[in-house]
Amino acid sequence: MNRILALSVMAAILLGGFQPVHAQASVTFDNVLAGHDFGSQITFKAHIAASGMIQEVLLYFQPEGDANIRIQSLQPDANGAVTFQYDIQQGILRPFVRIFFWFQVTLSSNEQVTSQKYYLDYTDNRTPWNVRESGNVRVHWYEGDAAFGEKALNAAYNGLQKFESLMPVSLTKPVDIYIYASSEDVQGVLNLGGMTWVAGHASPDLGVVLVSIMPGPEQGIEMDRQIPHELAHVLTYQVIGVGYFRLPAWLREGIASSVEIYPNADYETILTAASKADALIPIVNLCTSFPLDASGAFLAYAEADSFTRYLHRNYGTSGLQDLLEAYADGLDCENGATRAFGKSLTSLDFQWRQAVFGEAKRSLAFEKIVPYLMILFIILLVPAWQVNQSRRKF
Repeated sequence: MNRILALSVMAAILLGGFQPVHAQASVTFDNVLAGHDFGSQITFKAHIAASGMIQEVLLYFQPEGDANIRIQSLQPDANGAVTFQYDIQQGILRPFVRIFFWFQVTLSSNEQVTSQKYYLDYTDNRTPWNVRESGNVRVHWYEGDAAFGEKALNAAYNGLQKFESLMPVSLTKPVDIYIYASSEDVQGVLNLGGMTWVAGHASPDLGVVLVSIMPGPEQGIEMDRQIPHELAHVLTYQVIGVGYFRLPAWLREGIASSVEIYPNADYETILTAASKADALIPIVNLCTSFPLDASGAFLAYAEADSFTRYLHRNYGTSGLQDLLEAYADGLDCENGATRAFGKSLTSLDFQWRQAVFGEAKRSLAFEKIVPYLMILFIILLVPAWQVNQSRRKF
């Protein structure tokens, strides 16, 4: 409990810019505090002074981006203090979300007075974070020295520059990048269960990125891969706004993968093998989501990366922007591509396979030898039939 109170004091400092409500002199709100134990609970406190008897006190709180408002009835003590502890297990909250909260008091005269809105940032406060920032980019980490944070910040700006080669963007809102030391830590924060292959995550509307990078020899490569990838989700959201959530999964992940500083070298290998085995996933099947298993997800990411690069090479930045806008306007997977390029997604998928893997050429080669295979089949079939007929006579 002492920890919660300490966090509440910190939150009170953050909330210092908010002043008690004086619009109606019958009720005032002061000593408004909020603190949290990440993954466990949130504590709300306030002192309410009223000129008349208080009939009811309601606490309203709403996570940013959540349409639902939670309401809790509170009972003031003899001094007018109210306290409420919210068990996070009652409703999982997105990590690093901002929670807005306010109070409403009903007096015995039925007069109602509502406080101003306050907020609490639901950050991972289980460990102290180091912070390095430049412009609108902030990097947070808890393992590694100052040079580690500087390299991470450079990776973010390298990713920003590479994203700008796909489409123009202005980073007008802050982006917070949190670097965990292991993928298990990230998965625990996100409550991902068995999705052990997930190493990073972005909440584009919150401007928050989570990645897993352990300080060591491989840290540079991982920074240049993970940070630009997850940052690209936030940047794409800043380009098209809430329409981001209407984008097909293959396009969201394709853009993110294509801005990685060091593309995954295994993508080409798995794509070539899948093409030869006729096991490529149709792009239209990657519109809603990716497979949950690790091997299927890896192939889906490889396809999204290659297909998005193909579209950018052939239709340029303006074509990619037209595609984003078509999907952001609510068109489905096939028709969004049709509006942007005059071709259905299925047709573009076929052209990508032909251009990158030569699938059509292999199909054409097979078609050319089919007549010869038929002749060979007849040549072999006739003698076999004659032998079978001669056996029946005996």
